[in-house]
Amino acid sequence: MEGKDKGKGRIQVRRVYEEPAAGDGTRVLVDRIWPRGLTKAKAGLDEWCKQVAPSTELRTWYHHDPELFAEFGRRYRSELQAPERADAVTHLRKLAQDGMLTLLTATKQPEISEAAVLAELLQH
Repeated sequence: MEGKDKGKGRIQVRRVYEEPAAGDGTRVLVDRIWPRGLTKAKAGLDEWCKQVAPSTELRTWYHHDPELFAEFGRRYRSELQAPERADAVTHLRKLAQDGMLTLLTATKQPEISEAAVLAELLQH
């Protein structure tokens, strides 16, 4: 999932379990919980931005049900307006303007994850 940002950079979403690629640019994990069975060295992260992860309540409610994705996105964007989270979103937007930004998640379906919602938000 790739897209153009209004700045110089681009944003893509990948699974954190995939091997880092040369074109990944800045790699940022956006999950609240560290991915099971993954070492920090293997993850190849530049940052772990837990502040933008959805609340435990929202994550539990959503449970990656594709039918709930639209409502999840609406609720999650609302959560991202809280001051600490908004600051983290601003930081990610700056990273995206500076070059390629890869948002990483452990979910098996990154296209219906918080990383996908974040990528869309950052691109607009």
